[in-house]
Amino acid sequence: MGRAAGKEVRCYVAPYRSPGWHRIVATLCTLCILLFASEARAQCTAQDVLQNQLNQLRLKKIPSTSIPQILVKSAADVPVWKTITVGTFTDTFALRNALDAAGCSIGDLAGQILARPAFTLSVTKTNVELFAVSAAELGFETDTVSLAAIYARAQLLGFGLAAAEVGPQLRLQYLDQPIGEFLTIGMEPIRTWNGERAIITVANGGAGLILISQDGNADAQISVASRFLFVRSKKAAPAEEQEAEALAPHRNF
Repeated sequence: MGRAAGKEVRCYVAPYRSPGWHRIVATLCTLCILLFASEARAQCTAQDVLQNQLNQLRLKKIPSTSIPQILVKSAADVPVWKTITVGTFTDTFALRNALDAAGCSIGDLAGQILARPAFTLSVTKTNVELFAVSAAELGFETDTVSLAAIYARAQLLGFGLAAAEVGPQLRLQYLDQPIGEFLTIGMEPIRTWNGERAIITVANGGAGLILISQDGNADAQISVASRFLFVRSKKAAPAEEQEAEALAPHRNF
């Protein structure tokens, strides 16, 4: 009996014991184990990603955030980019093991985020709708903009910050990410062991699928081409109405 990728493989020996029979059975057992292992092998390596994308191209099913830049006036006008599931792991150790089993790389600071007490997992299995927008689509016209400004504008338009769990869960559920795509999770920053504020980026830099971190300080300067993933906090009104509402409390002064 052997185990491969969590599957139990049983091999039964017939009562007849001809010369060399046990050697044949042992060989067959090994082949069975290798077969199961190959079916559940890592899916985040560069070779696996390339093969997966070739298959997706043939089926024309590759999702992409590379869409024309359109100024977002309300989160209600932005279509769902991808729906993922959270709350599928009992603890962070199981989550890390799943990432390791899939061959997904984890940057040093990203790994520290996953190990910090502030990183928590949902206790219930829940579907989460994600929305992909760039800083430019949020209305910023300069080359770079602060993280705090991006978050403030996104929330004004009706987007909400995602749970930190979304990062590693998306990594496991987005195996056909195009090469060269970097998606930053709009989330509350988590401090690393050295006290650095950091947020998670789900990336495919060409060497395989990876989780990395990005400066999470409020004044961190972000390229307006950078794409963020948010949730939708509410059915947003047009931006003009929200801006008017935000200014309303100050009109008497």
